[in-house]
Amino acid sequence: MASTARRRNLSTTLTAVAIALTGTLSAAPASGGQTADQRTKPTIVLVHGAWADASSWNGEVSLLRRAGYTVRAIGNPLENLTTDAQTVQDFLKTIKGPIVLAGHSYGGSVITNAAQGVGNVKALVYVDAAAPAVGETTARLSGPTSVLTKGSPADLYDAVPYANAPSKASALYLKQDVFVSKFASSVRHDQALGLWATQRAATTVAFNTPSKYAAWKTIPSWYFISTGDQIITPDSEKAMARRAGSKVTLYKGGSHLTLVSDPAAVTKVIQSAAASVH
Repeated sequence: MASTARRRNLSTTLTAVAIALTGTLSAAPASGGQTADQRTKPTIVLVHGAWADASSWNGEVSLLRRAGYTVRAIGNPLENLTTDAQTVQDFLKTIKGPIVLAGHSYGGSVITNAAQGVGNVKALVYVDAAAPAVGETTARLSGPTSVLTKGSPADLYDAVPYANAPSKASALYLKQDVFVSKFASSVRHDQALGLWATQRAATTVAFNTPSKYAAWKTIPSWYFISTGDQIITPDSEKAMARRAGSKVTLYKGGSHLTLVSDPAAVTKVIQSAAASVH
């Protein structure tokens, strides 16, 4: 009788352990650590613009991850629109499932080309960005009242040579006063100075390479426009958004770096685009 009781107790204990282990395994995330919720959401890919780097998206990355998205802010070479777009496209092709692709500034030109022919890019988001048509250059889309259009190159940039540059090409850094007072006017002064000090140069070739594609013709798009943007003017962005049929969010104030000074507002638009993907 005692032996029978022990066997029953052992059986009960083993059953409880099996149930506990099953529950633990069921709760564990699969697919490389993603939760089931993350696997049902699109991956968000963020492409930075000129005179910035991937850290310009830090606020959006934090908020989107908190909302359960898989998000990647990737490097943009800032060298040549055609090859920059190819670099981004190669990265996109490593991602399974739907993608929401966002670009800031010159990064908008890059996503316009990189998304072409990548079937799982389901939405484009332009954040104070250029959205060129075929044959247009980024340089021509700043708008007639942009500080980049009105100012002389000598007053705007520190131009430096770079290795293997084509003839007459330069790498351009924004001068401190232009960066702080025009490019990043909505950012705290001390932070803007830090961003100026760590800016990445963009080449003249990048700005003057004609766009080969216009992915916004076939992919739904969203446009975040800061009324205080002095680099790509609101009027220019509105015109690009209109021809692309984009869903427009007009942000009162801000600057060309609203993505840094108010990431929550930009994130809201990215999430709207993501919500459209099923």
